[in-house]
Amino acid sequence: MLTRRYGDFDAAEDAVQEALLAAATQWPAEGLPHNPRGWLIQVAYRRMIEQVRAEQARRRREGLAALREPDDRQTAPAADADDPAARDDTLILLFLCCHPALSRASAIALTLRSVGGLSTAEIADAFMVPEATMGQRISRAKQRIKAAGTRFRMPEPHERAERLQAVLHVLYLIFNEGYAVSAGEELQRVELSREAIRLARALYERLPDDGEAGGLLALMLLTHARSAARTGPAGELVPLAEQDRTRWDHKAIAEGVELITAAMPKGPVGPYRIQAAVAALHDEARTVEETDWPQILALYRVLEGLSDNPLYALNRAVAEAMVHGPEAGLAVVEALVADGRLAGHHRLYVTRAHLREMAGDRAGAAEDFRTAAVRTASRPEHHYLAIRAGRLTDS
Repeated sequence: MLTRRYGDFDAAEDAVQEALLAAATQWPAEGLPHNPRGWLIQVAYRRMIEQVRAEQARRRREGLAALREPDDRQTAPAADADDPAARDDTLILLFLCCHPALSRASAIALTLRSVGGLSTAEIADAFMVPEATMGQRISRAKQRIKAAGTRFRMPEPHERAERLQAVLHVLYLIFNEGYAVSAGEELQRVELSREAIRLARALYERLPDDGEAGGLLALMLLTHARSAARTGPAGELVPLAEQDRTRWDHKAIAEGVELITAAMPKGPVGPYRIQAAVAALHDEARTVEETDWPQILALYRVLEGLSDNPLYALNRAVAEAMVHGPEAGLAVVEALVADGRLAGHHRLYVTRAHLREMAGDRAGAAEDFRTAAVRTASRPEHHYLAIRAGRLTDS
């Protein structure tokens, strides 16, 4: 709301932080205000006005702001709380953070900071960089948006269509980083996954006729539904085939299945809907043996036709093995080795290890598990892969 009113992203964030700091100090001593959100808005307005006064470059806005100076104890005007545009601020910020002037990494970081509410330290931890480095990256991202002269509003329909793919991709990457942390001691960062789901839900509510927006939300719900079963008592990784399916979130699965069923007919099918359909087939199977692998294989072939992504082919290798035997899957993996785009990627070795184990090549599987363990930056995954290699070597 402050950014829309005053047009300064950086200053608005500072003002909101000041308001939150005031709340953290006053509310425990004085009690919760009748309208906490309104209280924060008014205090932030006051802080913004103070910043405006301190900067002579604000020119005419200084006088207007001074006339509107509120009292900290007042509540927000009803119009602010009920303004439909105010409820869309999260989406406006989301599209702003995915501005085409930003790199993908900067867009993700800025989205997590300004839309997701994560601290700079938390984002730096997720990216495995120093907090100061991440702070500079976020600051530069804001400056690039400011330099581009972007107004604080939802993009026009033609701009929105152009930027929507970037928004969807950023949300997809945020969710994936939360569901399977790429580096560090944790297997999952649930707060990242939940934040991605929250934002995807808000996007879908705004664009209910966009099939890929619905598909992405369905994919997140269907995947996140397995989160509780992905770790054992000691926090160890539990692969899909060994998970206790009674621990899955069946309410989320039902919602995801309903979403993907509704999204499939909406326009040309895209990658998020296909991946959601695959996730639904896994989630609807009561046991591993009941998994509809022929249908999953067909969907991966469609997915490869949409995008020449080697990770899609790697997933198809598993489906090929489950339908036609491990040798068929290994043939796909060897083609990917020759392709070279996944050279050094630990997922390539993990997949080949599983398929070699299925084929009875225990020594080859153990070697691949060891190689994958060395190449992953995730400690839980490293531990799991090392154990798998050790069991194959010892038995």
